[in-house]
Amino acid sequence: MSKRVALIIGHPDKESYNFAIAQAYKKAAEISGFEIQEIIIQDLHFNPNLQFGYRKRTELEPDLIKSQEILKWANHLVWIYPVWWGSVPAIMKGFLDRILLPGFAFSKKKDSLWWDKHFTNKTARLICTLDQPSWYYKWFYSSPSHKAMKKLTLNFIGVKKVRITTIGPIRLSKEKFRTKWLKKVEELGRLAK
Repeated sequence: MSKRVALIIGHPDKESYNFAIAQAYKKAAEISGFEIQEIIIQDLHFNPNLQFGYRKRTELEPDLIKSQEILKWANHLVWIYPVWWGSVPAIMKGFLDRILLPGFAFSKKKDSLWWDKHFTNKTARLICTLDQPSWYYKWFYSSPSHKAMKKLTLNFIGVKKVRITTIGPIRLSKEKFRTKWLKKVEELGRLAK
């Protein structure tokens, strides 16, 4: 099966380094012949608030329906975002809340605490930027955003193989550092890893 890649960009600023990362990945993946579809969260028109929780359905806006189609189509999900306050940006959190719904990403089993996972045949890569060294984030803070995205979100819906690339510190980084990382991201894209 050929790799179909959904590239999901969670940074709200198109002039950010995250968008340079996304373009480096996309360009290399396309040159290698992989199919790519992008979801640029900040371009979507939707209410990020899951207004009624799961008590009552909030109708999906057209951009979220299209995003669900892309996630369903892909067999590899690449999430690119900055880590802010140990988590993902607010707009990305709202996107996750609104799109990974029961019936789409998972289904609750009747009279049970267990659930069926609907993303079992997919893999994922998280590419995250930090304003601190990645080793510091791991050893002093225990990587809370990585755990939330990998275990509590993607593993929850069935994505078992989730790899993480952490790039930091971005703040005060030099051109040489950023260029080196773009080359590494190109290699990930070339292999659609």
